Amino acid sequence: MKTLKDLFLDEVGDMYDAERRIVKALPKLVKAATCEKLKAALQAHLIETEGHVTKLEQVFQTLDQKAKGKTCKTTVALLEEGGDIVTEFKGSPALNAALISAAQKVEHHEMASYGALHEWAKLLGNSKAAELLEEILGEEKAANATLTDLALNSIDKEALGECGCHNDSEKECSDKQPTTGRRGIQPAGMNRKRTGALV
Repeated sequence: MKTLKDLFLDEVGDMYDAERRIVKALPKLVKAATCEKLKAALQAHLIETEGHVTKLEQVFQTLDQKAKGKTCKTTVALLEEGGDIVTEFKGSPALNAALISAAQKVEHHEMASYGALHEWAKLLGNSKAAELLEEILGEEKAANATLTDLALNSIDKEALGECGCHNDSEKECSDKQPTTGRRGIQPAGMNRKRTGALV
């Protein structure tokens, strides 16, 4: 019979695969973004995500297990959608808003996963793993909050062609943006042609 420890190990493997995929995907989002603050936020989270891979390897060590990933189907799907967004919204004033939406979908999945893993580690009496997972969870929450702040303070207005952040001295956002655009993102599967994943 499968136990909570089996479930915990299975889900750690799932997130180990997810984080390694995200490490490969984030540089493409950084390159696609036209807002310098968004580029900086994504680049900073890339560094954190590389650290998450290391911390998950340490979690495996607390279980006397070799680090091994299990294909995270959710992350694969979310990154595929992110790849579509980069292609479809290239040159659009809504591009940065679309990138934030795609990134936050990944963040929300990670927050849910690490929240569960953190609680399970405590139940299993694995204090070291719980500490590591709490650190990762905190960084995921902070990254999500940063993206929300960017969206509310400038990026969403930019998507409407009303961005006030085109500052030549700060170069917060690209000056090469169309003046009009669509707000929001077309849901996956609604006449969207798959153009390739981020990884």
